[in-house]
Parts: sequence; structure tokens; C-alpha cells
Amino acid sequence: MSRILFTHSYFYRFDPKQWKAQQPYPPYGTLMAAAVMRDCGFEVGLFDTNLRHSAAEILPALETQRPRYLVIYDDGFNYLTKMCLTRMRAAAFEMAKYGKKQGCTVIVCSSDSTDHYAEYLEEGADFVILGEGEITLRELILALEAGKTDVSDILGIAFLSAEYGMRSAECTPSGNGEPLRTPHSALRTPQRPVLTDLDSLPDPAWDLVDMEAYRRIWMAAHGTFSLNLATTRGCPYKCNWCAKPIYGNRYNSRSPERVAAEIELLMTRYGVRHFWMADDIFGLKPRWVQGFRDVVQARGLKFSYKIQSRVDLLLKEDSIDALVASGLEQVWVGAESGSQAILDAMDKGTTVEEIRAATRLLQQKGVEVCFFLQFGYLGETRDDIEKTIALVEELLPHDIGISVSYPLPGTKFYDKVKNLLGEKQNWADSDDLAMLYPAGFSPAYYRRLHRLVHKRFRLRQGLAQIRQFFRTGRCQFRRAVLSAYYAPAAMVDRLRLRFLG
Repeated sequence: MSRILFTHSYFYRFDPKQWKAQQPYPPYGTLMAAAVMRDCGFEVGLFDTNLRHSAAEILPALETQRPRYLVIYDDGFNYLTKMCLTRMRAAAFEMAKYGKKQGCTVIVCSSDSTDHYAEYLEEGADFVILGEGEITLRELILALEAGKTDVSDILGIAFLSAEYGMRSAECTPSGNGEPLRTPHSALRTPQRPVLTDLDSLPDPAWDLVDMEAYRRIWMAAHGTFSLNLATTRGCPYKCNWCAKPIYGNRYNSRSPERVAAEIELLMTRYGVRHFWMADDIFGLKPRWVQGFRDVVQARGLKFSYKIQSRVDLLLKEDSIDALVASGLEQVWVGAESGSQAILDAMDKGTTVEEIRAATRLLQQKGVEVCFFLQFGYLGETRDDIEKTIALVEELLPHDIGISVSYPLPGTKFYDKVKNLLGEKQNWADSDDLAMLYPAGFSPAYYRRLHRLVHKRFRLRQGLAQIRQFFRTGRCQFRRAVLSAYYAPAAMVDRLRLRFLG
């Protein structure tokens, strides 16, 4: 069958903050889609953009492989692609144009293209897959291979009707009722239901990845190598700022047995012993983490991993004990704010006390707890900000990630502020941190706040380490280091919010 060249639009080098971290992960979702099409008998290839310098580097692959289809399929499991960064959008447009120039049928599937499919059609895409893509991609390419000229009965796509099908009863224009800025009439078919039997999917096509290129970066920067995988799709919680264009509010899990088997394969094939579980929420299904622990122990697998979770979920039953027993090393929780008023305004569904309880219990079990924090939400006051800083300094997580509130299409938060948005409606990269709507304070205030909170957090961490050093009795020169204790303490006290102006 015809050759399919898969690629995606995330370039770590285009995102200075992420490239500096030197923690690149292969495009898991892209590899999954490639495996699905290979199982259908197609010859597939991968142009992995993660470590590349420019979109133009795809040209030799297009010229030598001469694929019939170029599929720009972003990794929907990587939170970075869900941010719909304009630098990556521009790269996708560029690669789509290169594909068209080489005579490819260009198919795009991503969070950003789902939200902005008209723009992608304008820039050279023949089809945009809306939401979860594997089954739609398979149906679409099989239909095209069969010579089908009207694809308007395939669910979950957008395309130009003048080229690929007449208007049918199932097809509708853009949901907002406004004419699309496309060269021909664009159609969008109804969304496809999300896949529920995740075990029916093959393992990702890991063999397509230049694994040694990833290993070299990890080993040089961190002395260890980590890979990513996903155990679930979707999130049923309804934080009103969280965009879910791919998997929506449904939550479906792979079985613990399938996940453990993939981990064992990666350990055996690539010698990896650390994993990032890239789920939005890890282990939500009742008793899943306990079943995972049992399978891991039965197989005798020894590895460590990090996850994203919720504080209320972690406090259920023996979840933390089960996670630790299966190798949990680090958990990132969406703390967001130390103000209950802001958590409630976000429809977060968690409490400040749950943040405290889960953090302390995880720390007691030796797990590194990290906080996602968010400033600038509607109605946030200086007092709310002070509460967030105080909570961080009280609990001293292992690490923090700070953002400002970021309105993305499809969220209640976006609907609240869309009329306030200016010309810029997306960040260029993950460190952009631009306030896209008028918040409680100026954009400069939030940038200084970002730096201030990080500095105070690191100082508090340093103080805690010194205290621990004293408590262990290993310090032989107590008097000599007292200044190292009191000087940072005084500095922290001086770093108050008046610094922000």
C-alpha cells in the first residue's frame, strides 16, 4: 500500500524554556497513530521534529521517500501541544506547504488544528481530523485509497467541499455560524465518539524513533534516561480553564496488564528505568492503581515514574501506598492557588486543606511533590496571591511550575473573557506567560511575580536544607555557617510583594 510519512509540529528547540530543561520525550500519540496505520498494511515512516532545527529539514524526507500522504499528527498526550503555541502552528503550516509541493495529500490532527481548522485548510491541509484521530485517520485513508470522492460521511473531519465531497445533511459550516476564511466552502462533519476500548490499539511504533538521540540528551544533562507512555485518555473533571479538544471529558483506561507489558518491553528493548506517565489524571479508575501495583510486582518490574494527579484523588483509600509500591517517584498536582475562593471560581473541586493533606502524606512516603500554580485568574486579589505564596512556603514542594491564566477555546473561562481578548490569542512558546486579557494587575506585575515567587521558593528550600543539616548533627562548624542561615532568612523577609509595585 501507499507510504505514509508521519510528523508533528512540536520542536523543542523552538521552545527555549523546554529546550533548556533537556527533557525531550518522543511523540507518543504520533507513534500510536503510525502503529494503527501500519497494522492496516501501510508502509509508514516518521519525521520526528522534536530535536530538529527547522521545519525545512522535512524536505529531504519528502523528496527521498515520496509519500502519498503527509500526516501532521501531534502528540495529544504531551501537555505542551495542548497549549496551541503559535511558533508550532507556523511550523505545521510550513510543513503542510512542503507536503503539498511534493504532491502529498496533507492530513493534520492536533489540539490547535481542531480549534482552528479553517486556518489549517487555508495553509495547505487537505483534511483536518477533529479530536481523537486514530480511527478517523484509518477510515479516511482507506476511503481515499479506494478512490472515494465524497468523504462527507466520515466522522470527525474538516475539509474543502469543492475538492472532496458535496454538502450532505451531516455536514455543517463552522460552529459559530460565520463564513470560513477558506478558498472554497469548508465542511465539518460531526465529532466522532471517543474510543473506549484502549486495549484494542497496538503499542506505539517505538522502532521509528531515533532513541539514541534522545538518550544522549538525557544522559548528558541528567545522567539518566526517561521515556513516556500513557495509560488513559481524557479527564472527567471540569476545571473551567482546562481545554480538552482531543479526548474531552470522557475518561478511559488501558488495562494494568497492557501498561505493564509496554513498560517491560521498553525496559528490555531500551534499558530505560524511568517513565513519565503522560495522563492528564493518572489512576482515576477505581482500584486501577492497586491492580497496577499487583501486576508490576507479579512481573518483578523495578522502575520509577512520575505522574500528574489531583489531591482529592490521591487521598482516596490506599492510593498513595499503592502508587509508592509500584514505583512512584514524583507527582505533579494542580494546586493552582492557595486561596479557596480562587479554587472555587475555577470549578477546581478541591480544597486548600486537601492540598496540605496530600502533600504531607506524599512527602512522608518519600514522594517528590510538585505544584502547578496559576496566577491572574478572574477576580484574584493581592490577598489571594499572598495566600498562594504562603502555601508554597509552608509546604515546600519539590518543585513548582508557574503560569498565568491562559484562555483556550472550548472552555468556560474562554467564554468569559473572549470579548476582552486582543489580537494575540495564543502564546508563542511555553514561557510566553503573556496576559491575553485585562487581569487584576498589569502584565509586568505578573512577570515580576513569576520571578519573585521562584526566588522566594528557592530561598526557603535552601533554608530548609540548612535546618535539616543542623538536625542531622553532621555540621562540625555550626558557628561558621550561622551567617549562611540568617542572611537568606532576612533576604526572604525583605522579598515582599511591595517589590511588585
